[in-house]
Amino acid sequence: HLRRTNTPIGRDGKLAKPRQLHNTHWGLVCPAETPEGQACGLVKNLSLMCYVSVGSPAEPLIEFMINRGMEVVEEYEPTRYPHATKIFVNGSWVGVHADPKHLVNQVLDTRRKSYVQFEVSLVRDIRDREFKIFSDAGRVMRPVFTVHQEDDYENNITKGQLVLTKEHVNRLAQEQAEPPADPADKFGWDGLIREGAVEYLDAEEEETAMICMTPEDLELYREQKNDEATLTEEEKRAKAEAEKREQEEDRNKRLKTKVNPTTHMYTHCEIHPSMILGICASIIPFPDHNQV
Repeated sequence: HLRRTNTPIGRDGKLAKPRQLHNTHWGLVCPAETPEGQACGLVKNLSLMCYVSVGSPAEPLIEFMINRGMEVVEEYEPTRYPHATKIFVNGSWVGVHADPKHLVNQVLDTRRKSYVQFEVSLVRDIRDREFKIFSDAGRVMRPVFTVHQEDDYENNITKGQLVLTKEHVNRLAQEQAEPPADPADKFGWDGLIREGAVEYLDAEEEETAMICMTPEDLELYREQKNDEATLTEEEKRAKAEAEKREQEEDRNKRLKTKVNPTTHMYTHCEIHPSMILGICASIIPFPDHNQV
């Protein structure tokens, strides 16, 4: 019962909207597990990897941003910076910044390096020129893999690659086989967060993220991007026809949605699509198949 949520709406209401699934519930609320009858759709259950934030102080973050060129709201002159980005922390306007892209990247970097609590949410709204930071309690969040946004040839990193590497996976497997004597040396899940391989997003930050469904899709997307840059039109057509023939030959092959090559760039990747389910729904065998 610890993972059950209750919507405080009268049970006898005939409204259907609050009972229906909403797009923003993806990955946070189980789409299947809800009681029948009056409470249907009002009593929900959290998904497997869903986490509720416990809150952390915002003062160190504000201090960090002031040191990085943020002008506090009391000293702000609109005529001097007419196009400055407003910065909100937990809903209150604390200052403005003239170079928001640089500031957002710096704050994001501090979170990925665990100088800032992992549950702090960073939302940049480019259209409204706002940068919103949330560190309060009670926000539902879920973990996703992070994706490299820049090429780094020195460290052999390609843009669009998962931050999670074979070394991380091998280290986790080794720990499982023989746990370290000192619990402080344990890498585990917290180690992945410290390395920046996994990041927690809340519903608001998810709106600004581009999330790929599987690591295979990410690989496919990178290949498509490379093909687009190197192949001629004729070669592209030949490749598409070969793929179509392959699909027709094996009719039992699992259908997959086509990767959209016009997508600018993926920022994150799902850990596994089945993580949208709750505890009870996840133990149903073959939940993605039709019932007989």
